[in-house]
Amino acid sequence: MIPYSLSYCLCCGHFFEGSVEPHLCQECTAARPPFTYHRSYGRYRGKLKDAILLYKYRCFQVLGGNFAHLILRTLGKEENIWWEADVIIPVPLHPKRKKMRGFNQAKVIAGELARLRGIKLEEGVLAKVKNVPPQTLLEMDEREENVSGAFRVVDEDRIRGKTIILVDDVYTTGSTVKECSSVLRKAGAKEIRAITVAQA
Repeated sequence: MIPYSLSYCLCCGHFFEGSVEPHLCQECTAARPPFTYHRSYGRYRGKLKDAILLYKYRCFQVLGGNFAHLILRTLGKEENIWWEADVIIPVPLHPKRKKMRGFNQAKVIAGELARLRGIKLEEGVLAKVKNVPPQTLLEMDEREENVSGAFRVVDEDRIRGKTIILVDDVYTTGSTVKECSSVLRKAGAKEIRAITVAQA
């Protein structure tokens, strides 16, 4: 699995085609998202997509650690992501979805990143309170509305004034990461930086 090595948006991390210098995309120029940075290891296609699907839907939980190592291989030196980060938080699953899957795929990746980087993992501080349909089943323009109000902070004291690294597996439209970041910011977080394994 080869990481994406061309250009990207300096804010949302959207991959650009071609070899232009990294710069802000049109959307981030018009309105910045509630997170400071988002970066992905690679494109959600080919072998990487196959591995993520095995991980999530065929219970290949061991792949979570491998994804964390892939992320650090390409993003480990990007100090704007890691500098003075206080905690790592995984995007949560609704309890019913977690029971069906058997594990939270974002938590496994986040836990290994936390261990490797020596950053505290805060699990359970962010909760998914609405069991909404999976984003993959929806059209692009339906995804933002689908996750609106789906997340809440359980304990504001654990994130107030802190710089957070938010971890998920796949970034498509960014609706989930944006909603989680917005909720964390409203609860008093100082800054949100997001990492995903792949972006569609």
